[in-house]
Amino acid sequence: MEKIVITGMGVLSAAGSTPGEMWACLDSGRGATGPVTRVDSQRLAHNVCGEVRGFDPAQHFGKEVDILDRFAQFAVVCARQALADAGLGRRFGVNGGPPARRVGVVTGTALGGVESEDHGFHQLYARNATRLHPFSIPRMMFNAGTSHVSMDTGAQGVSFAVSTACASSTHAIGEAWRLLRLGAADIMLAGGADAPITLGVFKAWEAMRVLAPAGADPACACRPFSADRAGLVLAEGSAMFVLETESSARRRGARILAELAGYGASADAGHITQPALGGPLAAMREAMESAQLRPADLDYINAHGTGTKLNDSTECAAIRELLGAEADRVSVSSTKSMHGHAMGASGAIELAATLLAIAHQTAPPTANFTSPDPACNLDVTPNQSCPREIRAALSNSFAFGGLNAVLAIKRYPA
Repeated sequence: MEKIVITGMGVLSAAGSTPGEMWACLDSGRGATGPVTRVDSQRLAHNVCGEVRGFDPAQHFGKEVDILDRFAQFAVVCARQALADAGLGRRFGVNGGPPARRVGVVTGTALGGVESEDHGFHQLYARNATRLHPFSIPRMMFNAGTSHVSMDTGAQGVSFAVSTACASSTHAIGEAWRLLRLGAADIMLAGGADAPITLGVFKAWEAMRVLAPAGADPACACRPFSADRAGLVLAEGSAMFVLETESSARRRGARILAELAGYGASADAGHITQPALGGPLAAMREAMESAQLRPADLDYINAHGTGTKLNDSTECAAIRELLGAEADRVSVSSTKSMHGHAMGASGAIELAATLLAIAHQTAPPTANFTSPDPACNLDVTPNQSCPREIRAALSNSFAFGGLNAVLAIKRYPA
């Protein structure tokens, strides 16, 4: 089958609002999480998160902003960034550009328009409102990101939304890859967005008892793979990508960032919150096999690496089982240590980190690392970025409910 390549990306995250800004943060090993500003912190037990700071919707939207929840705003802005990065115009099907019917959109989100939902329920239950905002449903619906990206760009091909908790955007990108390989489109806009910094979401996660305390320095709250890791840090953000067939990219003389070479997906069929080894291992193996990669070909893994005890140790065990004797040679890191866990958008943000790692031939670090854990006995790239050859990489996403998705990326040209 024809190769599928990535020709553009856009990012909004706590670590930066462009790919360049994000790489500067990741390369430095500097945590970008901080005190919560979007929620009354007096009502929170864990006052730390990864916010997209300085984002002003008025800089990007006119009166149509009234029908876009924050997560959909993120998706549209990142899609615009990705199109510009790919050398494409704002709209398809005009001025001799790619035919709109051959361009699709797939986005992933764990929570959809939860900010609008949270606000509406507060109005209804706390303030005894008799009616809600007339655009409540269009703002809340999970496909709003996909729909608004489609409308903003004129893309008229196969388009839908995916919701698989923290694996949502990785599944979305993988399914877009599959559609391109099947010949259902020539170009796909794919990625994800989530904006979960609301009181309701925070309190729900606090009830799970998996959030990290802020500690003395909120930028150091998330410590994946460290023996003293204490939980995840909730975050928001988005990343979107232009995926296209190699022939489409070459036809228009596009700059190719990397080859999206493989995709694996699996289900643990086990526990609703506790990860298993077999499911992540199966997804990684499928991604490697579909990309025709051997363990000796792999140089970097952007781990799911949430900073919770069981997730990190299970992922490390799965990686060691996958790579065997090659496991100690491969650089592994969790960039969530710097940008936080952006729920369904995390996989897309971490694909951006992986592409940047390949572009700079440098493995970004796992920040805030303090002491090794024998259960995480890999090279987790502690605290400092590591210049090295990266020919191929994996980006892992493993979600509550035991739903797993993995992307395999190759340097282009190989």
